[in-house]
Amino acid sequence: MTDKGGIGAQQYQIPPPKTQGAATGGQQLSATATQFVDKIDPFSKRGTSKRRRRLVNSSRYHPDSEPELTQLQLIKALNELIDHITTVKGAITELIYPEVIKMVSKNIFRVLPPSDNSEFDPEEDEPTLEVSWPHLQACLVYELFLRFLESPDFQATVGKKYIDQRFVLNLLDLFDSEDPRERDFLKTVLHRIYGKFLGLRAFIRKQINNMFLSFVFETDSFNGVGELLEILGSIINGFALPLKQEHKVFLVKVLLPLHKPRCLSLYHAQLAYCVVQFIEKDSTLTPQVFDALLKFWPRTCSAKEVMFLGEVEEILDIIEPEQFKKIIEPLFKQLAKCVSSPHFQVAERALYFWNNEYILSLIEENSSQVMPIMFPALYRISKEHWNQTIVALVYNVLKTFMEMNGKLFDELTANYKLERQKEKRKEKEREDLWKRLAAVELNPPNDRDPHILSKTPLTNFMTKRELPAGYGLIAPANSVGDKSSNFDKPSGEF
Repeated sequence: MTDKGGIGAQQYQIPPPKTQGAATGGQQLSATATQFVDKIDPFSKRGTSKRRRRLVNSSRYHPDSEPELTQLQLIKALNELIDHITTVKGAITELIYPEVIKMVSKNIFRVLPPSDNSEFDPEEDEPTLEVSWPHLQACLVYELFLRFLESPDFQATVGKKYIDQRFVLNLLDLFDSEDPRERDFLKTVLHRIYGKFLGLRAFIRKQINNMFLSFVFETDSFNGVGELLEILGSIINGFALPLKQEHKVFLVKVLLPLHKPRCLSLYHAQLAYCVVQFIEKDSTLTPQVFDALLKFWPRTCSAKEVMFLGEVEEILDIIEPEQFKKIIEPLFKQLAKCVSSPHFQVAERALYFWNNEYILSLIEENSSQVMPIMFPALYRISKEHWNQTIVALVYNVLKTFMEMNGKLFDELTANYKLERQKEKRKEKEREDLWKRLAAVELNPPNDRDPHILSKTPLTNFMTKRELPAGYGLIAPANSVGDKSSNFDKPSGEF
């Protein structure tokens, strides 16, 4: 049926009038006006419908709009397969290998959808869950594959025909999943593959290296860093001694730069464990590790600084005395800065080092080197810090130093007070100089005017300051009354 214009009425049917919101004052729009709005903005509804279709087709789980989930027949079959592999001896034959790998590949390998929230904060926001997990299908597929790999009937010589580098690459790509349950299964699966397939070990390590480097220097976003570091912690623990050069390069070039990203808190515990494992394997790596930590030491993030201090204490717990002597100066210079921090948590965490008996014994053995570095900062904080808890901790540390080496403590106290007096004297001279310059500017001296300032030339004060050689206005004076200065003075004495 057509209208008078000969065009299908159903195709161009005008929708009924609808009430608009605040933009139209809550008034109803006429049918003609509604049709006009639709014509001038034809993409609004189309964009919404496209987004809705994308959300339906993606593998994201949206608890706000949870669809009706129907039970799959496959779940029963998967449960039966898991029970069969677990209980029946000799259940895994050579014919099963390609079928299991094919089934696993079809069910878990997929392209991960982009994050819905571009400003997703892993520390604050809830993770995005996989839509297939409520069916338990994905969970059962991972469980079946794990039982398959862990079965005493599993033969790596047969499995290597099907579990190859391509399979491992697809597995590693899934570590970027936002679902922590899936990453936990992936961690266990990859660890089993690493343990059973010797030919894939170097390839797995290389690919993990590449993923970490891409995360640190390119994307700054990857969800599976913590899980991969857990696997590496176990791998590092099994490294043979002496360590190969490639393993040392991995520590310096790949692991240590992982301290740089701002999301360090998500995986710092696993990273610190890996670093400590390397130092336990080879103590000569300690100076390199500390150089890297100082290089990446946070300047503006106090929370990261507290984490760094915790990692330093873990390293000092297992450090050898000979290696400790090599890092005394850079280590305690940094600790002095941390103790002086106005952020009380940073200062408190640094002062807690003196509660560690092993670290305290190392400090006592090297008190003649440690105390001169730490004393000025500690003494100043004891007089100036705003937090009384920090002041009390500082007093305890100073008391410990006094008990360690009383003679050196007295010398440092006297030297500190002497230096403070010199600083105050210089500050007073500087203030006097500026006052004299201000007076000269207001009352330029000449032969007729009385002396408004002391007879000491200004150049004497200026030359005491360390200025670059050849400075245009000032040249060193030969004596107190030297008149041959490059400083342009008015005629007459000051």
